[in-house]
Amino acid sequence: MTATTDKKLSKGQLAYEQERARKAGKTFDDWMKDKTKAEAEAAKKAAPKIEKKPGLFSRLVERAHKPI
Repeated sequence: MTATTDKKLSKGQLAYEQERARKAGKTFDDWMKDKTKAEAEAAKKAAPKIEKKPGLFSRLVERAHKPI
């Protein structure tokens, strides 16, 4: 176990991840490396933020600033 992963996880989380690593047949360090790699890939694949249309108040203010 690395010192950095121990500090990031609570005792319960650490025990849970160790159990998952054991069931997967991997060492804890290998399990955490794979997990962080998978999380990084998932973050890259996340959908881009969709631009929202301006709300009612924004549209009214924009109209108020336009000349007649």
